[in-house]
Amino acid sequence: MAAAEENSSLFLIFILTMIALPLVPYTILRLCRAASEKAKTIHCRCSGCHRSGKYRKSIYKRISNFSTCSNLTILLLWIVMIFLVYYIKHVSREVQVFEPFSILGLEAGASESDIKKSYRRLSIQYHPDKNPDPEAHKYFVEYISKAYQALTDPISRENYEKYGHPDGRQGMQMGIALPKFLLNIDGASGGIMLLGIVGFCILLPLMIAVIYLSRSSKYTGNYVMHQTLSTYYYFMKPSLAPSKVMDVFIKAAEYMEMPVRRSDDEPLQKLFVAVRSELNLDLKNIKTEQAKFWKQHPSLVKMELLIQAHLTCESFALTPALLKDYRHMLELAPRLLEELVKIAVLPRNPHGFGWLRPAIGVIELSQNIVQTVPLSARKASGGNSEGIAPFLQLPHFTEATVKKIARKKIRAFQELCDMSVEDRAALLTQVAGLSEEQARDVELVLEMIPSIEVDIKCETEGEEGIQEGDVVTMYAWVSLQRRNGLTAALPHCPNFPFHKEENFWLLLADVASNDVWLSQKVSFMDEATAITAASKTIQETQEALGASAKEIGNAVKEAVDRVKRGSRLVMGKFQAPAEGTHNLTSFCLCDSWIGCDTKTSFKLKVLKRNRAGTRGHVPEEGPAAAAEDGIEEEEEEEEEEYDDYESEYSDDEEDEKNKGKGKVKVVNGSAHQGAESDIDSGSDE
Repeated sequence: MAAAEENSSLFLIFILTMIALPLVPYTILRLCRAASEKAKTIHCRCSGCHRSGKYRKSIYKRISNFSTCSNLTILLLWIVMIFLVYYIKHVSREVQVFEPFSILGLEAGASESDIKKSYRRLSIQYHPDKNPDPEAHKYFVEYISKAYQALTDPISRENYEKYGHPDGRQGMQMGIALPKFLLNIDGASGGIMLLGIVGFCILLPLMIAVIYLSRSSKYTGNYVMHQTLSTYYYFMKPSLAPSKVMDVFIKAAEYMEMPVRRSDDEPLQKLFVAVRSELNLDLKNIKTEQAKFWKQHPSLVKMELLIQAHLTCESFALTPALLKDYRHMLELAPRLLEELVKIAVLPRNPHGFGWLRPAIGVIELSQNIVQTVPLSARKASGGNSEGIAPFLQLPHFTEATVKKIARKKIRAFQELCDMSVEDRAALLTQVAGLSEEQARDVELVLEMIPSIEVDIKCETEGEEGIQEGDVVTMYAWVSLQRRNGLTAALPHCPNFPFHKEENFWLLLADVASNDVWLSQKVSFMDEATAITAASKTIQETQEALGASAKEIGNAVKEAVDRVKRGSRLVMGKFQAPAEGTHNLTSFCLCDSWIGCDTKTSFKLKVLKRNRAGTRGHVPEEGPAAAAEDGIEEEEEEEEEEYDDYESEYSDDEEDEKNKGKGKVKVVNGSAHQGAESDIDSGSDE
């Protein structure tokens, strides 16, 4: 009986240990992560973002943020642990050591007469003839009688003195950490134990494996369905215009699975009337176009209307059921758009290049969704190639406001940003008709808008020039600055109901051929990760070049300082194309802000590979060398102009006016913002 009770106590200790082993370190990890997320709470402080309630730390909001499934599970497990500790400490009885003198209430070494007197006294109290209580009978037989026998019987006393027990040497007792009822091996208990072993050791791991495999077979690591990626891959085309990206985006499997209710027909009809001007319908055949629109799959119709309702700020008229679908649609949008960008830049052609035009269109759509700006606002108007979209992302700005400030010759968004604070405040209050509080909101948002600079360097590691077929390494430092001094921040997006982090896409592309040579996403939110990545990259590069330990340390220190000042190192590799001079453009595009994208242009010169397999080093002496140097100097002096890529909504006239902008200056093989120049891979500058 005592052994069974001891096994039951061991079972509780076993359960406590199994819960504590994963729970304690996981809780510490969660607390550390929560403490490190302080940088991600930096957000816009304008009145619009404040009213949105996304960042308001009310009691209900705190409770809602805490009441997640994982947090509640952790809390429940800690409650179970505390209860088990209390039960084991206060309820479970400890194993008592057999002490005959203590049981009889005597001091060690008492005389035989005292032993007999104490035994008679306890017999009157616990003997079954005197006390009918079963517990008293049990105590008398197992403790009092054995204690008296151990002190009066010579053999028992000798065993007690030698082995500590009147019955002599005791064998080692082994216990099993299982409940008491499972140790009674009869028919029922044996079946329960068998079911427990089968369920815990076989069925539970099997269920976990099945759930994991079924989910992993349906979703990617970014929680996007594999069917969505297949659909995007099929419908992605190299000539896909930005105005047609919407048609591909809404074909995601997640959107197609959303329910289409009959009760949604009438609200969607009203919504269609409100957003009809944004649907790119042919006004000459409006009836045919409308009929064609409604003949689409109901899910496609619903998703396009909901997105247009968001872009045109018509979501206030949605029914509760549609509003729930609307929020779910926006919650999925950022990661779907990210995957759509990856599909666009996925290597397709024989040279392993992606497509530039659809990639830019997807990022533009992301900007409009985050900032709640209609796609039609990107159309060039009033001599502004960017359209009025950058202005409409500012709080309290409307088309009428843009027309008012245009009278003062402020037609480009950059012109507004370049004004002094005093002049801009006077313009907004006296010309645009905004109040002082509204003008302060505009100023707060302008301080949040990032300014991006890109410094690019392309080289073949360990070699002097770039020959066709070489593996070229691109090093790009992307630097971010804001007027408020912040690096990591959340964008201004009062109408986007979820937290959205800024992401930038660095694309190295050939605009003429629509090819993307390299692409990488850049984030400024996690400085520690950026420092680790930059340090590792610089260290490996310097070690490959045979630098000394001191030189490596100085290079790593310089890279860490640049990261802390708001820069991120981007490195990528690509195979050098055929011999010739290639006009390349690097695009740094933000997926959250409109009008802060950066384009830098440069030329990459690729030499012909030598038949002998050497690097084709140019001799220092001789007429041939002089002739080659003369040819290269002439090529460097030539200045060519070529068009930058503009949005689908820009006019051709504005494209002509903006030729030559966004070039880069090359110093020692590096590309900097400035005038257009070459990357001469054949000679040292």
